[in-house]
Amino acid sequence: MIPIEAETTSNAVRLTPRQCAGLALFALAVALLVPPLWKGIEKFEPGPDYRMPYDLGYDYWLYGRRAGKAEGIPIVGDSVVWGQYVTPSQTLSHYLNQRAGGPRFSNAGLDGSHPAALAGLLEHYGGALSGRKVVLHCNPLWMTSPRADLQDPEETKVNHPALLPQFSEKIPARRDPFSQRLGYAIDQNVPFFGWTRHLQLAYFGGLSVPAWTLEHPCENPLAAITLRLPPPDDQLRHEPISWTARGVARQDYPWVDPGSSIQWASFRRAVDLLERRGNRLFVVVGPFNEHMLTEGSLARYRAVRGRIEEWLRARKIPFAAPPALPSDLYADASHPLAAGYEMLARQLLELDFFR
Repeated sequence: MIPIEAETTSNAVRLTPRQCAGLALFALAVALLVPPLWKGIEKFEPGPDYRMPYDLGYDYWLYGRRAGKAEGIPIVGDSVVWGQYVTPSQTLSHYLNQRAGGPRFSNAGLDGSHPAALAGLLEHYGGALSGRKVVLHCNPLWMTSPRADLQDPEETKVNHPALLPQFSEKIPARRDPFSQRLGYAIDQNVPFFGWTRHLQLAYFGGLSVPAWTLEHPCENPLAAITLRLPPPDDQLRHEPISWTARGVARQDYPWVDPGSSIQWASFRRAVDLLERRGNRLFVVVGPFNEHMLTEGSLARYRAVRGRIEEWLRARKIPFAAPPALPSDLYADASHPLAAGYEMLARQLLELDFFR
């Protein structure tokens, strides 16, 4: 039986209410001050062809820094802007700069950022883009089917769930439990947690510090924080060959009506947000690989594209809807190869907005 006197010899530290308040204020100061101070400690100087490293595709805190350092006119969008089948020196922003004679554009794309995720990325991490000219890419790929549009409850994978609206909108495809959604919502609104996630991704292989120490029991976790960010990935993610060389069959995509589309509503929300922030927008629609569609699917696609163009005209937003590139310049349904980006850059630079 433990004697009563043992209570007075416990190793526990008891704080007074004033000490608890002081500790809470100290923790709050750390949470508020460390993330902005870290930007001055960790060197980050993206070059003209910089794009987010593939392994840091979920480092939204770093994306916020990239947005603040984007030269010229940022081009915002998904993997079509990022460059799924090309190197950083073969992307749309690169060829625009090459023809414009200088760093007039920057690659602010994020791989896998469908419109519902892109709207969240801009809302919570894209504030540094406010008041600037922005080229926004609209990829119709995300309306090819209920599954792509996040309407299919049988979908098993949703890209960037941490960027989605956690409670304000119903998205049938997502299955995150309440606790995880709450964690995502906190991350979206508290920069300190975005910064800690940045440390995990940039220095600890995506692991928490406790999990990392279990895998590296003899190493000092502080030594892992080298303050040297992973360089942009210059390696090709996929073999750069055309869709026909891959043997891809023509697709009979059903397409989702824009009036009921989650992704189209999310794209409009992103446009509204950017306009409220004083951005001057130019939207590039596609160009989608029409050669890959069956006759019926092509007719449905053109109806969808017509609705998109109609909305942009009604909102008086300048846009371009370039015709489809030659068939052999596509790697799949929406991603051009290097020669396709070069041709698209040439077409865009003929427009008044770019001149």
